[in-house]
Amino acid sequence: MLAEFDLIRRFFMSPQEAQATNGVALGCGDDATLLMPQAGQELAVSVDTSVVNVHFPHDAPAQAVGHRALAVALSDLAAMGAVSRWCLMALTLDQRAFEDDAHAEQWLSRYARGFHALCQQHATVLAGGDVTSGELSIGVTVMGEVPAGSAMTRSGARPGDVVAVTGALGGGAGGLALWQRGERDLAHPLLQRYLMPQPRLDAGIALRGVATAAMDISDGLLADLTHLREASHVGVDLAPESLPLAEGLVECLGHEQALTAALSGGDDYELLVTLPPDQVTKAVAKLAESGLSLRVIGRCTETLGVTGVPDGRATGWQHFRGGAS
Repeated sequence: MLAEFDLIRRFFMSPQEAQATNGVALGCGDDATLLMPQAGQELAVSVDTSVVNVHFPHDAPAQAVGHRALAVALSDLAAMGAVSRWCLMALTLDQRAFEDDAHAEQWLSRYARGFHALCQQHATVLAGGDVTSGELSIGVTVMGEVPAGSAMTRSGARPGDVVAVTGALGGGAGGLALWQRGERDLAHPLLQRYLMPQPRLDAGIALRGVATAAMDISDGLLADLTHLREASHVGVDLAPESLPLAEGLVECLGHEQALTAALSGGDDYELLVTLPPDQVTKAVAKLAESGLSLRVIGRCTETLGVTGVPDGRATGWQHFRGGAS
């Protein structure tokens, strides 16, 4: 296999012109990266780690692994209403998983293609990182900008606000179920949702100044709703019959399991937001401009806790507790 720095130069070095026009004073190849945030902007920073057989299957297509590793990190910037600008990537690569050097380099080429394509889609420059040997895992740090004082947080919801979600739910869990059954048609909408999630950066920017609170849905609606309502000190009256279900989910899992997937499955990377009732029409219109939808699924209350949830539904994914609980 290529030596570390040859590997970085071949697969992960961003073009100099891309760096120069995106606020990178010094990019890959030195001990640290130098970045130039714009005046009047706050820097939003988040990091996500993707581990083989925890966050993606070992036999997932390399291009999807690269896309997904960046997408799940960018989703956190979307929840803040930030514009993505830079990312760092720490790739731990298991050389034992490849038959030979040619196989390893082919995998890396496809992985890098998926990663860089999503970078280009969201005008994000890979400005640095690290490559090492070990069990396959990818750590991605993303950095974006948001006008000072305008970032969306989890703590702004108030009693009387409605609760809404972008897009559709349950697709991540449905796609995982299909993959585990042996489905490999990557054009299937549920596999697309699982392996190639789309971070809702445009939605986050559109909802900035309209939503009172926001976060992304990564661990399942109920789990992430708990984080939001606890940060905001509100309760939620949920209307599960209003949940927008991902295309093909009911056909794949049946209605009851589809509802469970939407409530608890995770890996959806849609935005969960609260907003005043009189702002719903405006928010729907703003998202429609980007081809996105917004569905009201409940209301914030003064009584803490969640009502309206069917009995026996799991609350979502938690690391170190073995999954849904």
